Amino acid sequence: MSEEPERPQLSPYQVQLEEGKRYAWCRCGRSQKQPFCDGAHAGTGIEPLMFTAERTEMALLCGCKDTGDPPYCDGSHMLL
Repeated sequence: MSEEPERPQLSPYQVQLEEGKRYAWCRCGRSQKQPFCDGAHAGTGIEPLMFTAERTEMALLCGCKDTGDPPYCDGSHMLL
């Protein structure tokens, strides 16, 4: 059974992504390397989201773990 994700922060994380690089976005909220996975999800039933950056850019990645467009912030934190 999966646990509910923790919300490390309600605002998004501004991060620099590199085109073609693979990332693991933390979905459980327990990682100490937010917004990326550090393996802290072990035993939660919540796995990280693996994605490859489509372009080199500054991106806003979700910090509340409630986005409808993971891993990107869609403003869902405004409703929490």
